[in-house]
Amino acid sequence: MAGSLKVAIVTGAGTGVGRAAALNLMKTGFTVVLVGRRKEKLDDVAKEGAAAGGKSLAFPADLKDPAAIKALFAKVKQEFGRLDVLFNNAGMGAPAVPLEDLPAEKWREVVDVNLTAPFLCAQEAFRIMKDQKPQGGRIINNGSISAHTPRPLSVAYTSTKHAITGLTKSLSLDGRVYNIAAGQIDIGNAATPMTERMVQGEGVLQPDGHKMIEPRMDADHVGQAVAYMAGLPLESNVLFMTVMATKMPFVGRG
Repeated sequence: MAGSLKVAIVTGAGTGVGRAAALNLMKTGFTVVLVGRRKEKLDDVAKEGAAAGGKSLAFPADLKDPAAIKALFAKVKQEFGRLDVLFNNAGMGAPAVPLEDLPAEKWREVVDVNLTAPFLCAQEAFRIMKDQKPQGGRIINNGSISAHTPRPLSVAYTSTKHAITGLTKSLSLDGRVYNIAAGQIDIGNAATPMTERMVQGEGVLQPDGHKMIEPRMDADHVGQAVAYMAGLPLESNVLFMTVMATKMPFVGRG
């Protein structure tokens, strides 16, 4: 890394896991580029980080747009001249409907956000990390428990998260010669807006057809884990890490 400057990009930084990761990265000395669709959410994270002495730059963008991704990385290169960490975190799900009822348009949208955008971001990160001095950097992908085991009625989300595992392995292999480390964090039931449904009403559908409230954990625990992965020297790498609510149904699911 160049001097004391450490630059990280966090996608989906306005809420949930992305917010927690961004704040923890700021605490550990990274200047964090906050990426998301809603500028007001990014500004809130920037203010919270600044109150604790952290540095950040908000960059509103829709990652379904390849041109927006190119503009993001061009801005990072122009502003800082380097990139040390990319956390590919932004993601979305699809409605929990029978597989045969999922519209092709919704499938494509989930693929665009959960798989194509992380690939394009990694591609741009490679270009910067290969050329900078010292050479190298780190890419962390947000997988999911669903990168291992599906929930009922989740074909689009599960398929893209399984594909993220392949992306992570390919980035790790292809990045090796350039001192680019790649890893994946698989998260189970962090308390975020995306998992509110797990604690509302009867909870969420289980493989045997009944519904149950599922335990969740503080998203900050995930943020701390991402900061740990990001802070390792490039000679070391966490290839896969699972961080989950201890009592959630994962081991033995289904």
